[in-house]
Amino acid sequence: MRPLIRGEKPNNKDFQNYGEAKPYLIENIGKYCSYCEIKLNHSSAEVEHIKPKKDYPSLKLKWKNFLLACKNCNTIKGKTDINLSDYFWCDLDNTFRAFTYSNGFIKINDNLTEREQEIAKNTIELTGLDRVPGHPKHSRKDTRWKERQDKWGIAEKSYNNLQQNDTESLREMIVVLAVESGFWSIWMTVFSDDKNMLERFIKAFPGTCKDCFDQDFNTVPRPGGAL
Repeated sequence: MRPLIRGEKPNNKDFQNYGEAKPYLIENIGKYCSYCEIKLNHSSAEVEHIKPKKDYPSLKLKWKNFLLACKNCNTIKGKTDINLSDYFWCDLDNTFRAFTYSNGFIKINDNLTEREQEIAKNTIELTGLDRVPGHPKHSRKDTRWKERQDKWGIAEKSYNNLQQNDTESLREMIVVLAVESGFWSIWMTVFSDDKNMLERFIKAFPGTCKDCFDQDFNTVPRPGGAL
């Protein structure tokens, strides 16, 4: 899960409708779901309330309560009352440290403490990122796992092509492909041994928190965060 910087409230704007925040969020963090990282378009991107508006109406129009989400993540998450400390948040924590990625599957990082693993588990379940075929709550309409699997294959092929023909133009094209494909965490995982590409991915995806990485692009605790 990509760690994000939402940025400051745009021009001290007071929103009359939370939908008005969408273009500002897209500009700051890109057209990607803040949870599953799937690529969105303007119509499919939904303004997501970190603390659900039905339970916290006073936060309905608050910029710091907004993220972007796909329909699946937003719908599943909206059914849960939120105690912030029970989850890791992409705008507060280094959420990339919480999970590992392989093919179409997201798993909890084994290197976390017992408490951190518990919070990571809550975070995965919050938006159903563990819902793959065979999961009791998986819906056939929920193809997020398949999208991850497809993009993993594209990232692996791109990596292998780069090993055979390492040129600046190919590196540039891979970054373009990654930005168009979404799933930043998959590209970061597949190219984990290529520091140059990691730097490019971090810079290319809008709003990625650079403070979540050291000079060698290893993950580090986010300043002020729980992870």
